[in-house]
Amino acid sequence: MITLLPENDQKRKVFSILVSTILAGLITIWGIYGIGEYGIALFILTPLYIGISTTVIYGLKKGITKKQSAQYSFTSLAILIICLFIFAIEGLICILMVLPLAILLTWLGSYIGYLFIDNGKVNNITVLLFSFCLIPLTAFIEHKKSPSLSSVVTFVDIDASPEKVWQNVVEFPELDEPHELLFRSGISYPINANITGKGVGEIRYCNFTTGSFVEPITAWKENELLKFEVLEQPAPMKELSFWDIDAPHLHDYFVSKEGQFKLTQLDNGKTRLEGTTWYYHNIKPAIYWKIWSNYIIHKIHVRVLTHIEKNSERE
Repeated sequence: MITLLPENDQKRKVFSILVSTILAGLITIWGIYGIGEYGIALFILTPLYIGISTTVIYGLKKGITKKQSAQYSFTSLAILIICLFIFAIEGLICILMVLPLAILLTWLGSYIGYLFIDNGKVNNITVLLFSFCLIPLTAFIEHKKSPSLSSVVTFVDIDASPEKVWQNVVEFPELDEPHELLFRSGISYPINANITGKGVGEIRYCNFTTGSFVEPITAWKENELLKFEVLEQPAPMKELSFWDIDAPHLHDYFVSKEGQFKLTQLDNGKTRLEGTTWYYHNIKPAIYWKIWSNYIIHKIHVRVLTHIEKNSERE
């Protein structure tokens, strides 16, 4: 590695950025399409590696400033993101979702790399190899870990009786076009709902812009509780891209398992309608991605509950 490094500052800068970007890109594609893992290896270790690698390669036997370290590392990250978008590996929505985390971790990686270069007591080639090999090792380990179930609960108080609300819960007509940027950018949203009959065992269809949720009814307490499993579900979004992207994370990485509508008559004559979704996702770190998924599910709940509220009060 050292013998390949150019002496010229500009050439060394280009070399360190390109090598780091290419290696990070290859390990990203292998992780997504080879292992099928969207996790800590991809979203935590890869941006860390970009920062460490770009900084250490440039600074070998030469040194580097903190400012150079951050600038060159962010350039590597930007090139990688642009390539992922141009070559239809990821769409704009997912890139924007992960960008805050990627920027923070790339900066942290650049600082760690700077400390190694500045200290000079550690073999920097060893640092590069370790940071690179840690990514696939982590991907293999976390791929075997099962996800945990999460839930999102949203409620609205409706100025109507439970009987009127119930009629609009079981099935409801076409919703208005959304005004939220979230849905207009490609996130799937509900259009309407219909059902084949009444009672436990019947099939309810909640139709979204990308397809239909097929929901066998598991609990039917008229005017009180409607609960269902999710037998089939559509893609959670349509990626914004120049191409028709069918990324692996659009299939079986965000999984809705159950849902329910609970009606409670309040003392003031109104009806509290509570919607709950139980789901899991195979995307890590869960603590970060749950922020996004909980927010999106909550906005879907609000869209449906508000529609039910409007129809029930109008009746």
